[in-house]
Amino acid sequence: MGINKPILLVEDNPDDVELTLRAFKKSNVANNVIVARDGEEALEYLFGEKRIVPSVVLLDLKLPKIDGLEVLRRIRADEMTKLYPVVILTSSKEDKDLLAGYKNGANSYIRKPVDFDRFMHAMHNLGMYWLVLNEPPPCQKIKE
Repeated sequence: MGINKPILLVEDNPDDVELTLRAFKKSNVANNVIVARDGEEALEYLFGEKRIVPSVVLLDLKLPKIDGLEVLRRIRADEMTKLYPVVILTSSKEDKDLLAGYKNGANSYIRKPVDFDRFMHAMHNLGMYWLVLNEPPPCQKIKE
């Protein structure tokens, strides 16, 4: 998979961070993965001094400081970030979270598989789709 813009992984669980990084490495995802451990840090990467333009945002919902849905709302409310691909990557099995994610503009919603092999497979497919197969909007191509 080609090297492009970084992936922003917004995840507070260190085990899930490690599994995701391991899955991407095993799948030959060469994009740099930047980890934000809470919603506030994610917003700093998207809007603050640490500003990045990610190829995709992988967003957990249950986060300290600012929850994932609020991060998503802020991404969608800003002209510069509203077209960023956002994939909710969560262990929540609640339909209300699924519905809220899509209502607030998530591009995709993935429930984290508990099984290690299934998790690895899901991350491989996620990387393949969002980093290789997906065609980003023209305005994001121009701003790169």
